[in-house]
Amino acid sequence: MSQQTQSENEIDAVTFEVLRSGYEHTADRMSTVLQRTAFSPIIYDMVDFSNAIFTPNVDLVGQTANCPIHLAAMHFSAEASLEEFGVDELGEDDIVLLNDPYNGGTHINDVTWTQPIYDSSDELLGFGVSRGHWTDLGGGGPGGQSWGTHIAEEGLRIPPSKIVENGELNKTLLEILKSNTRSPQYIEGDVQAHRAALTAAKDELHRLERKYGADTVRQGMSDVLDYTEERTREAIREIPDGRYNARDYGDCDGITEDSIYLDVTLIVDDDEITVDFEGTDDAVAGSVNSPKANTYSAVYYALKFFTDPDAPANAGMYRPIEIELPEGSWVNPDWPRPVIGCTTFAASKICAVIWQALADAIPEEIVAPTYSECNWFTVQQEDPETDDAYVWSDLPPGGWGGTPSGDGMETTADPLGNCMDLPVERSELLFPVTVDRREFISDSGGDGEYRGGLGLRETFTFHGYAELSVETSRTKEGTPGVNGGQSGGLGRLIKNYGSDDEEVIGGWKTDSDEWEMCLIGSEPFQPGESFTIETQGGGGWGDPAKRDPEAVREDVRDGKVSRETAAEIYDVDIDGE
Repeated sequence: MSQQTQSENEIDAVTFEVLRSGYEHTADRMSTVLQRTAFSPIIYDMVDFSNAIFTPNVDLVGQTANCPIHLAAMHFSAEASLEEFGVDELGEDDIVLLNDPYNGGTHINDVTWTQPIYDSSDELLGFGVSRGHWTDLGGGGPGGQSWGTHIAEEGLRIPPSKIVENGELNKTLLEILKSNTRSPQYIEGDVQAHRAALTAAKDELHRLERKYGADTVRQGMSDVLDYTEERTREAIREIPDGRYNARDYGDCDGITEDSIYLDVTLIVDDDEITVDFEGTDDAVAGSVNSPKANTYSAVYYALKFFTDPDAPANAGMYRPIEIELPEGSWVNPDWPRPVIGCTTFAASKICAVIWQALADAIPEEIVAPTYSECNWFTVQQEDPETDDAYVWSDLPPGGWGGTPSGDGMETTADPLGNCMDLPVERSELLFPVTVDRREFISDSGGDGEYRGGLGLRETFTFHGYAELSVETSRTKEGTPGVNGGQSGGLGRLIKNYGSDDEEVIGGWKTDSDEWEMCLIGSEPFQPGESFTIETQGGGGWGDPAKRDPEAVREDVRDGKVSRETAAEIYDVDIDGE
């Protein structure tokens, strides 16, 4: 009898793989629908969104490769929505919306939608969850980037609320959303796009149910989680047991120039890892604090790179990882601390410090830190011809760190995002701006046996009056290298680059020991003035003296490394070649 029961509950290998792929396909289809129907450029062009499906127990089981920083955090959002209403009070045609950083969210711009999905017997089959970064939800600066001292300055904070009930859109809530944004023209279109993505999730899970039955679909979810857990534990066993510590920092909080430190100790014990943030600085006055959901997500994606990245990405990976966060620290703050920079500023530093700690554990496998930023800026701008007002964002990328087998990637989005920067053609088509320059910065990659990727210099000239808010980091010191590799190039923010009126407004001033704060809110630009951002290079891997001289010569020919650096750092003389 027991053997018969076990056989009935088992899923053969082929069915298991089809179901696993089906969960991922469901999330992929959600993302395709969202991207093709959204109204906001930050969603349809820059891919600043994520979609996933969850088990009836609210475990992540299928996701798209969109924003890693969203994915584990969405678990907290879904849980908060269910705690507010309860599963019994939610029908299949109900959708809960929230963005509250202190109730399952990250920063206010990330709006999360949760919808239960029921099988043909009206039993819970799972949840569809969709999250998108909305361009603007009010606040003291465009995009919520006020860099103030209270979360109310960052925009409209929404607790778990039914945006759709029994299939009917909550028009009052919709009007509240439209009334609290600088870009109301995007809201209704983005609302419908998220609803369409969730409909796609429902359709795909129902399709799996019709083919395999609801019990098999649920069993497959459980098996996939167990499978990823097993593979993750096997990968952790390959890391030597021990305690590995690293320390890193963010440049400032937008209020003071003081650096904000992260202290991380990784404790590896057989097939488990504890990530302990004891020693991390307390919460700060400015807007770079990281709420719990954001910090957890950053830890998970940082470790995923080195704990079997090919295993299915789901909540099974979380089981062998314990996270310890000091109460009241800047990676676990209390209300009303502001948090707008949590996903871009804080998360990237959490990833970087974990990679640096792992460098002591697996030096021959570790990758040097990326530029560890998103360089997120938002512009509120007037069109001088039509008097229309616009709000738009960009995420200029920087360099990735060198690897054990090759140079870091040039100007590629940080691991937290998988996002795209706004295409030049789209910028100039939609907004009163010209992109005058977009080029690699020579010598910005950290020197090493394998060089860090190069940073980017990009210039925007505004045709109408504009206010710019921007956050960046790695402007005091460059991205750290590992195993003897050197730091990558610094970030800088410049007004009117190359003109007689050139002014460094963020980072080290030219030929000076004066440093300007790198988090800026509502900086005014007159028509015809330009903004230039110089993004950071990736850290180097290994001793520069071991670099292949031919690789140095090729870098010089390509303009990636100067002749001076080739001679001084790599001892390669290019003269006469």
